[in-house]
Amino acid sequence: MVQLEGVGRRIIAAIKEQIHSGAYQPGDRLPSTRAFAAEWGASRTTVTAAYGQLIAEGYLVTRAGARPVVAHGLSVRGTSTPAPVAAVHRLSGFARRLLDLPPPAPLRSFKVADLRYGDLAGADFPVQPWRRALTRVTLSRRERLRYGDPQGALDLRAALQGYLWRARGILCSPEDIVIVNGSQQGLDLCARLLLDPGDPFLMENPGYTLARHAFVAAGGRAVPIPVDADGLCTDAMPPGRLVYVTPSHQFPLGGVLSATRRRALLAWAVASGAHVVEDDYDGEYRHDIAPIPPLQTLGPQSVIYVGTVSKTLSPTLRLGYLVLPAGLARVFAEAKRVTDRHAPLLEQEALADLLASGAYERHVRSIRRKNAERRGVLLQALSARCGASVSVEGADTGLHVVVWINGVAADREIEIVEAARSAGLGLHPVSPLYDPEAPKPETAGFILGYAALDSDTLRRGVALLASVLAGLR
Repeated sequence: MVQLEGVGRRIIAAIKEQIHSGAYQPGDRLPSTRAFAAEWGASRTTVTAAYGQLIAEGYLVTRAGARPVVAHGLSVRGTSTPAPVAAVHRLSGFARRLLDLPPPAPLRSFKVADLRYGDLAGADFPVQPWRRALTRVTLSRRERLRYGDPQGALDLRAALQGYLWRARGILCSPEDIVIVNGSQQGLDLCARLLLDPGDPFLMENPGYTLARHAFVAAGGRAVPIPVDADGLCTDAMPPGRLVYVTPSHQFPLGGVLSATRRRALLAWAVASGAHVVEDDYDGEYRHDIAPIPPLQTLGPQSVIYVGTVSKTLSPTLRLGYLVLPAGLARVFAEAKRVTDRHAPLLEQEALADLLASGAYERHVRSIRRKNAERRGVLLQALSARCGASVSVEGADTGLHVVVWINGVAADREIEIVEAARSAGLGLHPVSPLYDPEAPKPETAGFILGYAALDSDTLRRGVALLASVLAGLR
């Protein structure tokens, strides 16, 4: 088979153009390969290959011993090309709901620091343990390369079972676990499998925007529930098909769901026949005492536990997992199969290796210490530079804090963001995390992520923040 290079491709393009323009009409015979080669200064082999490609694409037809003929139906002499019209695409309700969602904020670079939540420091990634794990699983090649179990690699599910018991007190079986492409896919599966269009879902307010988007895209109707220092307010909760909560570290305000409210929430779920979707997005990080046990440990038959390695290893790996109540794993695995077959097997096996060797837990202990140090630097800098002009919330756990700007109205958040951006600082307001239909806070507030920054950068960032705030007075 001849590989068509520049001349052959130009010949093909020229013949197509002549057919489309009407210079060659259906039924016209093309020159012989010898004549065409002489005209173009090309070899007969190249011309023959070009003709063969056009025959394969349906532009030409041929029979043995005859020159190729332009296929019928490609052009009609004297017919003008119709004016292009805008395509009308008939979209599903799901697609229309997606288009109604607000677009993501563009990623930007900042000269001094970006306090965006969710990023980790590249230097904290365990390069050597991960490389060794990848090498081991790559060298232990299977005899046959095939698709895997949509529920996830059994080795990883078994390793997660042990880890979840040791680290989070969750008692489950590998058959209860489904591996997903990051916690966001887990939330999307919950939305599509548990909600029908028009169904109400309860949501912390403020809360994780992409969780709300997943449930709304599935047709759910958001019912915002306020939060306070003790997490979700569980008194007088209305009916719903599910409730989304972050009980170990409410996102973004940082409250921990109290024991009384945990029991009230589970009682509501049982009485309503609803599921509780527990997003334990950064439960490994508790800076004053041991991590708070998940809600799942109190109500395994009502709670869908959503876990991830995005806050411990890297958000680029796109690995997460669901711990499901008995009877749900099959339908979630089937949904996973028709969505994308399964999560990437090589990364699954490498993570299983890290867990089995103990390297993952050693890494978690190390990164927990590093982020506790960053937290201390941030809090000290805020106290020294901003003092009483700010109030800090949610500093006891997680990888971010919320800073309220005392005496400054929330409608000045955009002004502060723009001033900070001009100075080289990335600031991200709290207001967009509130439900669009619910009241917004009266005071300007910002969510400050610190896990991607070193101590000096954090200090410079807070100094810039203080300078920006001083300019408001």
